[in-house]
Amino acid sequence: MYKPQEVEKEILEFWEKNRIFEKLVEKNGKSRKNFRFIDGPITANNPMGVHHAYARTLKDIYQRYRALQGFRQRFQNGFDCHGLPVEVEVEKELGLETKKDIEEYGLENFIQKCRERVEKMAKVQTEQSVRLGQWMDWEKSYYTMDDSNIEHIWHFLKKCHQNGWITKGHRVLPWCIRCGTSLSQHEIGEGYKELTHDTVFLKFPIKGRKEYLLVWTTTPWTLTSNVAAAVNPDVTYFKVRKSGVTYYLSGATAEILGDYELLGEIKGKDLVGWEYKGPYDELDAQRGVVHKVVPWNEVGEEDGTGIVHIAPGCGAEDFELGQKLGLPAIAPLDEYGYYIEGFNWLTGKNVTEVMEPIIEDLDKKGMLYGRDKIKHRYPTCWRCKEELIFRMTDAWFIKVDDIRERMIREAKRVMWSPEFGGKLMNDWLSNMGDWNISRKRYWGLPLPFWECDCGELIVIENRKELEQKAVSGMDDLKDLHKPQIDKVVLKCPECGKEVKRIEEVGDCWLDAGIVPYSTLKYMTDREYWKEWFPAELISEMREQVRLWFYSLLFMSVTLEDKTPYEKVLLFEKVYDEKGQEMHKSGKNVIWFDEAIEKMGADVMRWMYIKTNTTQNVLFGYSPAKEITKNLDYLVNLGKYVKKFLVNPGKKFKDLEKEDVWLISRLESIKKIVKRHMEELNPFLAAKAMEDFFINDFSRIYVKLVRNRLKGEKDVAVMMYYALLDTLKLMSPFTPFITENIYQDLFRKNEKTESIHLLEWPEADEKKIDKKLERNFAIIQKISEAANSIRQEKNVGLRYPVKELTVSGPEEVRKAVKELEDVLKEMCNTKKVKFGELSVEYTVKLNYSKVGSKYGKDVKEIEKALEKEDKPKLVKEVREKGSVDLKSFKLSDEDLVIEMASKEGKEFRLDKIRGTVALDLEETREIFEESLVREFIRNVQQTRKEMGLMVEDRIKIKLECDKDGEKIIKKWKKIIGDEVGSEKIDFGKVKGGKVSEYKNKKVRFELEVLK
Repeated sequence: MYKPQEVEKEILEFWEKNRIFEKLVEKNGKSRKNFRFIDGPITANNPMGVHHAYARTLKDIYQRYRALQGFRQRFQNGFDCHGLPVEVEVEKELGLETKKDIEEYGLENFIQKCRERVEKMAKVQTEQSVRLGQWMDWEKSYYTMDDSNIEHIWHFLKKCHQNGWITKGHRVLPWCIRCGTSLSQHEIGEGYKELTHDTVFLKFPIKGRKEYLLVWTTTPWTLTSNVAAAVNPDVTYFKVRKSGVTYYLSGATAEILGDYELLGEIKGKDLVGWEYKGPYDELDAQRGVVHKVVPWNEVGEEDGTGIVHIAPGCGAEDFELGQKLGLPAIAPLDEYGYYIEGFNWLTGKNVTEVMEPIIEDLDKKGMLYGRDKIKHRYPTCWRCKEELIFRMTDAWFIKVDDIRERMIREAKRVMWSPEFGGKLMNDWLSNMGDWNISRKRYWGLPLPFWECDCGELIVIENRKELEQKAVSGMDDLKDLHKPQIDKVVLKCPECGKEVKRIEEVGDCWLDAGIVPYSTLKYMTDREYWKEWFPAELISEMREQVRLWFYSLLFMSVTLEDKTPYEKVLLFEKVYDEKGQEMHKSGKNVIWFDEAIEKMGADVMRWMYIKTNTTQNVLFGYSPAKEITKNLDYLVNLGKYVKKFLVNPGKKFKDLEKEDVWLISRLESIKKIVKRHMEELNPFLAAKAMEDFFINDFSRIYVKLVRNRLKGEKDVAVMMYYALLDTLKLMSPFTPFITENIYQDLFRKNEKTESIHLLEWPEADEKKIDKKLERNFAIIQKISEAANSIRQEKNVGLRYPVKELTVSGPEEVRKAVKELEDVLKEMCNTKKVKFGELSVEYTVKLNYSKVGSKYGKDVKEIEKALEKEDKPKLVKEVREKGSVDLKSFKLSDEDLVIEMASKEGKEFRLDKIRGTVALDLEETREIFEESLVREFIRNVQQTRKEMGLMVEDRIKIKLECDKDGEKIIKKWKKIIGDEVGSEKIDFGKVKGGKVSEYKNKKVRFELEVLK
């Protein structure tokens, strides 16, 4: 069995020692065609997980695929360095919990620790990627923390400023109180989780009436900032009496009250303008606020009570509504989630600890009607996983309206695989808000904004401009990071005052979004940039549509009005083998280092590649065992060829039909694999290859030529070249096992040092025989049906049967006639006969199809079907594809056809249907051969247990009755050829092994000959 862990380490040493990757780069270095690939930078904050390995595998197979095709490449890996992902890990490492802790530790020291972690983890991830088999020019990896990357972003921001897109806004944004910063709209998309929260129903007293609005909220902490209650103007609201109290709520939600008395109905628009007493009018922050009912079309008729509490200082949608209606916005929390001055008894308390006190306080006031639990999707921080709040703050934005349509235009020019990626991007671009680019953190892109008190905004384009405009602080500026960049002072061109840089750093997606420019020398060598831009292909998880793919597109359309990528390959997530998310805190997480040592890189890669990119990878050791078994077929093919190969020549003649078929299948597979790769469906390419080397090559062809191999050199030679081309096709996908087999079997005969230095095998159309492939596909289905009968009757495939009978349409008859000898071998039958089998059918309507077509006429069709001759009807449907039933035309899909006969098995291929039957009568000839086949199997198993090699010769001593001895002597030569025996002796055997068939026993023992 193939042992990937041992082999892969040897191959890694071979590649490194012999500079195979460098030789590949040199080999393609003068090519006129280039593969423009850009690596999405992996965040250098932790060692790789198995989900990272998925992304890196898909990228690697395309780079290897293009390399075999002779394309010149840059092979540049990238590391994402800035932002919360790194900061959070450094905080854990240092035992820090808040931003205050960081500032006490020392900003310069903290940032140095961030840099050190990036460098350390980049090294770890590089080693892990190498172990995975990924080929990159690791020494030329790009780091988004480098000044070159920063300056290219500054150039982009300068362009945005010149376009009038840079703005400072006072808005309500998603906010992480642990990290002390806002997040952008695109960052919280995947952070939503199913969480359970308290929800409360409140009684807001209506002024001038002894009545109440029944109001609903899922965020009780925001009630301190309530300024309005919103209703849908078009919804019907009920006026009801419950326990002597009158309430207003939407008619669709009134059932939450249980029993009630309906007093009347009123439209939402007629409630607008009513004033009510707020839940926290006594707070200093609420002075002067007049609480009113306001209209809002977004209020759901069936949500809560149909009346929603509005706090413009605590919700993005509330804020937007407040801006539209001129409502005051009360912001209660500081950046760490503590209530600020003006909130009386709540001041100084954290939002995480006030839920129960607030609810209890409302109950004391008589304003609490009831409470409940609600399970809903709620945003969490994408890095620290804490629940987010919505908080009003100042932030810097890039306006999007001016660029939106251009981005939509360019996104439509991209080839998205799967196709729905294009729709996801279009939906995102159509609905995205302004880009929040500022973060109140430390380790990140320094936004090049120097804002003067007079209102003047200076945006710096690059270091050179900074040096020209700086009046102080440049002497200590080693690189463009905090805290040194904060010491650089400029002079305001408007008022002459000295100006410091704003404190915020930039969104980390700016860092990654600029790489098609910063890594391609956009600002220093425009010709080089033109040669490698735009990327032909990029590939990341689906969630990157609104993250990396978006930032790439935004920045490129801004700079060049052009998409930075031509093709995008999306893929889904990595779950455990049961389909559950892997959690660090759970028992189901599998770490990359553990997985690579237990299953090996090729098994891991094949698990990823075989998964449909629209589905989650179900990653685990059980699937790994199956994949290892499948890849073993390649190893066994190599051993088989090596066993029989004498000296490979370039030509082989006297081909049998199975030889022509295998060649045709191989050339077809070359076409299929290339088509799927070009269409960005690598999983279909992988499945086609696996089906070929397991079923076509190993299970069918090797079995068919097994007897020929011993006497025909050409068969082994043909297998040699077929396997070589198969390995070439597989090499981008499973680079280790293919290299191993190549070195073991092919290297001594081929001139090329490594399989990865060969050329991609292009299909030879002249060798493709579609008719022969079709006929083989038919007899494969016949064989499968025959084997199914054997299983039901408990007749092993190694035992011959008397006769195989096949019935079916003309295409089946021709296939059987042309490939009769092949079919005999595949089904291990003495005779093949084509004829009519007595078959009974049950035919029913497929109501899901017929119902939609014919509606009320189904009953009439049903009666007509009952009267039909079923075999005749089935034959007509299968030959013509349809049948006329009275005035109704029914196709194959309109009918459910089941074979009711017990003497045969039905087989199907596309629209072809046929039947197979086996005559299992055991003649004397069949009995003898079956006994011999069972004996051969047992001898071979014993050889294997003894650890014998193919070339090891043996002597067999056996003991059996006279009839058995007669049979063995008759088959002596065949037995010797099969098991490698020089001599068979008869006599008493003490111990040994026993081979038994139908109560006839043969006791034997083996002796290895020197």
